[in-house]
Amino acid sequence: MDHHALIQTFEQVDEQITDLERILNERLSLNLLGTVEQTMQLIKQLIIAYIVDVGEKAVPNPDDDLLDVFKALIKGDPSWNTIRDNCRELVYYRNCITMDRCDALPQHPEKMAVRTLRHVYLFMKTRCMREARLEMA
Repeated sequence: MDHHALIQTFEQVDEQITDLERILNERLSLNLLGTVEQTMQLIKQLIIAYIVDVGEKAVPNPDDDLLDVFKALIKGDPSWNTIRDNCRELVYYRNCITMDRCDALPQHPEKMAVRTLRHVYLFMKTRCMREARLEMA
């Protein structure tokens, strides 16, 4: 089976994560809401690309909330619950920001959001490699 679209998505997301990490290392900060929104969007891209590649589940709308996209992923496969708390963490960050409760966030939440994204990316990449969907280094 051709996994080109999945491979391409993982490569593009990795490049964007690397850019966020580089900017954080240079500037030590990023726009908080924009960063949280971007990390959630990139995780949704990974999840949707995986669901499309597997081809057994209904593909969620990219405009859906991250947790709704995540629910589509775990349907019938609870092993994906490993990344559930990571998705919830990012939604919590966004909710704190939109409710004007940044005092409830951890120190350097934009860094934490990017680290959470990297964690989810690496978990999903490793799983896809074990499933022979990705043959990347």
